[in-house]
Amino acid sequence: MVPRPERRHTGTGDGQAGDLRDCHAALDVALREHWARLLALLIRDYANVDVAEDSLQEAYAAAAEHWQRDVPANPAGWLLTTARRKATDRLRREATLARKLPLLVVDDVADGPEVDVDAIGDERLRLICTCCHPALSHEASVALTLRLVAGLGTREIARLFLVSEATMAARLTRAKRKIAASAIPFRVPERTELPARLARVCSVTYLLFTEGYAATKGADLVRVELCDEAIRVQRVVVELVPGDAEATGLLALMRLQHARRDARVDAGAPVPLVPLAEQDRGRWRRAEVDEGMAMLRRAAATARTPGPYTVQAAIAAEHMRAATADETDWAAIARLYVLLERLTGSPVVRLNRAVAVAEAEGAAAGLALLDGLEELLPRHHRLPATRAELLRRTGDRKGAIAEYDRAIEQVGTVAERAYLASRRDELTGDG
Repeated sequence: MVPRPERRHTGTGDGQAGDLRDCHAALDVALREHWARLLALLIRDYANVDVAEDSLQEAYAAAAEHWQRDVPANPAGWLLTTARRKATDRLRREATLARKLPLLVVDDVADGPEVDVDAIGDERLRLICTCCHPALSHEASVALTLRLVAGLGTREIARLFLVSEATMAARLTRAKRKIAASAIPFRVPERTELPARLARVCSVTYLLFTEGYAATKGADLVRVELCDEAIRVQRVVVELVPGDAEATGLLALMRLQHARRDARVDAGAPVPLVPLAEQDRGRWRRAEVDEGMAMLRRAAATARTPGPYTVQAAIAAEHMRAATADETDWAAIARLYVLLERLTGSPVVRLNRAVAVAEAEGAAAGLALLDGLEELLPRHHRLPATRAELLRRTGDRKGAIAEYDRAIEQVGTVAERAYLASRRDELTGDG
């Protein structure tokens, strides 16, 4: 039996500002720390995503009212007990558990013992693996992960993906129906399946982070909220599977890249995009850099051989180690890109490798690596943008202007378009 916990009273219960502040603070913590775990427990218990999600939402709504008078000592247990009661009431009304209802007993929220959530096995890995099942598209996996694991509302997710709330609601509904129709099990994959599933989970969070770090469309180059949510989800993954080197390497990569966010954009400048070489490194968040470096060391020590995320984190670390742009060890970065290209075969990696080689060996060497990428990267604005910069260094002004024009035609964000236009105008005399 779990003993009845003591309560801590937050005020007089008469709606004073202090009570509301305590209530809101407790709700924020409960949402951030307990949403995914509680939802996973409810899905396990009721085998129905909609029932679990709706019941938990109702529990949080009830908490918003009741906790103004009395914040429980065990908020997670209060929420789970409340959600279970609401789920049972809903299923009773729908007669879904008609034969089993006499066996179900749900303690009263106000008077019964609260559940010790921390004593229950963590179900979040089941939830994450279900969201990232191979039967679902990457787009559906990202949306479901944000909804069920991060606890974001449909409106928030729609805003992140720059679509209407109705469109996102339809996507989420289709994804849930796919889970039911495909009989996707709510379980942690077998040992032989787990590496591939974790790779899928990491690819989903990396996709989310990448869209935030370098948005493909819209007014903002950096979408901090997307990066924050990706890091939040990946932290859960690393917490649940601490021995997976690539999961840790990906979190290291995210922390190192995101630590530069304040220096990457100058909102008050005519051209807000700030290239890496021109960034004020004093604005890089050093505590996050240190955390990322520590995670990278941990990933490197755990891995038998480094994987793609760990190698990318090592590349980011080389930039962070340089006190100035001129001190960057481009030769080391180029070598890391050779390894990364060998691991991935990605044309985007070849594009980035060309930049590093150009810095280490000269523009002509970098240009040679760009040959043949047009077919592999159609409509990818960074290819003509990179070629334009390298042609510019070789003195081919006319060729550079043509490539800038191609890049401007293909780019999707306002900030990058303005930067490319400014670079082109410097050559045409229009700047």
